[in-house]
Amino acid sequence: MDIQALNKIAVKMVEPGTGILAADESTGTIGKRLASIGAENNEDNRRDWREMLFRTQPAMNDYISGVILFDETIRQSAKDGTPFVKLIQDAGAIPGIKVDKGITPLAGRPGETITQGLDGLRERLAEYYELGARFAKWRAVIEISHPDQYVGQTPTRGGLKANNHALGRYAALCQEAGIVPIVEPEILMGGYHSVERCHEVTRKTLNSLFTELYEQGVALEGIVLKPNMVVAGKLCAEQPSRQEIAERTIQVLKDTVPSAVPGIAFLSGGQANEEATRNLDMMNKIGGFPWKLTYSYGRALQQSALFAWKGDAANYDAAQTAFNHRARMNGLASKGEWSAEIDDTVDA
Repeated sequence: MDIQALNKIAVKMVEPGTGILAADESTGTIGKRLASIGAENNEDNRRDWREMLFRTQPAMNDYISGVILFDETIRQSAKDGTPFVKLIQDAGAIPGIKVDKGITPLAGRPGETITQGLDGLRERLAEYYELGARFAKWRAVIEISHPDQYVGQTPTRGGLKANNHALGRYAALCQEAGIVPIVEPEILMGGYHSVERCHEVTRKTLNSLFTELYEQGVALEGIVLKPNMVVAGKLCAEQPSRQEIAERTIQVLKDTVPSAVPGIAFLSGGQANEEATRNLDMMNKIGGFPWKLTYSYGRALQQSALFAWKGDAANYDAAQTAFNHRARMNGLASKGEWSAEIDDTVDA
């Protein structure tokens, strides 16, 4: 393991002013996105959509440090034959790859899930490295309360340990392959749970995670953490302020995340576009932490561009304008320089 090389990549991924574009939607997930604009879920449309994003300037050069790809996407080329990996590299960003194979119910733990994909991962990582990937992503899913009911018993200690053990094994295999692992334990926003309950569960989850990473021999200098922000469930009657979300999230991270970690790239977790931006901005305005705080957003970066594109080549410029704007806004937020007034002004 070359820790210095891994650290160099991780530091680049969280460079202030930039963040990570999550374009790793599975075929099923991207199908739902395309369906929302009335576009067919076929390889040409998936390619055209992602090519539009990867060719957007100045977003890709100035505000995107890395792009998470799906297995199909890392092997695809643009219409002119240029591999997507080369498009990303030429923009100065780092290609990455989603390597988990989704979630399945966790045996003996009703209401909890475990992420699949460890079998054969060493061999897949070696292939992805040859294809150009220099970082990877594995997502564990932690649920506090389901949208249709409140479940106070989840997550269990055993459920957290199982998911974080898998994250540790994945991270160790990545580093062995020369690939920086994005470690993503996502606590879902759905349901009725309070911000206090999210605070408690996030703290337990991250404490368990870093114990597992230590026991698996993972070099913290060569990872990027991708956590949720500390928010209330979407159905909770009492929603926290922007200030409370930022303060609670920072406190949890200070309580659990070693300073050796180069940076933290938040998931948006279903937050509205501007909501995800302003919460990141508030944390960076408060400051006082040892790591870089930035974004690793999928929908919160892409949604406005997707609605502008509508699957029609005639809307290419409008879609790129929308993507440029959201990328710039989040770039500002990663430095604590965003404002609602700037966000309301979209450059043509």
